[in-house]
Amino acid sequence: MAVVGYARVSSVGQSLDIQLDKLKGAGCDRVYSEKQSGATAKDRPQLQAMLDYVRDGDTVVITKLDRMGRSLADLLDIVNTLKAKGVSFKVLDQSIDTSTPQGILMLSMLGAFAEFELSIRKERQMEGIARAKEEGKYTGRPKTIDEQPIREALLAGMSIREAASKLGIGKTSVHKVAVKMREEGQEAE
Repeated sequence: MAVVGYARVSSVGQSLDIQLDKLKGAGCDRVYSEKQSGATAKDRPQLQAMLDYVRDGDTVVITKLDRMGRSLADLLDIVNTLKAKGVSFKVLDQSIDTSTPQGILMLSMLGAFAEFELSIRKERQMEGIARAKEEGKYTGRPKTIDEQPIREALLAGMSIREAASKLGIGKTSVHKVAVKMREEGQEAE
């Protein structure tokens, strides 16, 4: 029976050290770690490797519930996969142990709260973006294509396809400029 740890941070700039120390202190024989977003389980190769590795009687240990997943559906899928393999699941900071009925209940409740928090955060972000747009403070991604050469090519009589090919850009970019020119009353020849 192995005690297997899993550690994750969302970005390259974050450190795994605290999680790794806690997992070592919890007696983990083997630890899988990665720097990946926790949005979906399928996009995390070390998580998948850990799920393939564990066997009946093993225990998977993490430091915090959100290290395993942000979505309740993903979290429950992972826990159900572990359960089907006969593997128990422990969360150190929240004192959750799925080998007990109380641990299963606590896991479900905390997972629901984590998903709720994520939804609220996304909602606040969208509200902030909408307000910034209204105030003219949010203009979106900066333009990466200079419109002037596109305008010149279209005014010289080139088709959208010809202009895109000559300038080495996508037809959609040229088309957007052509539409803008039409709206401005500046027709291509």
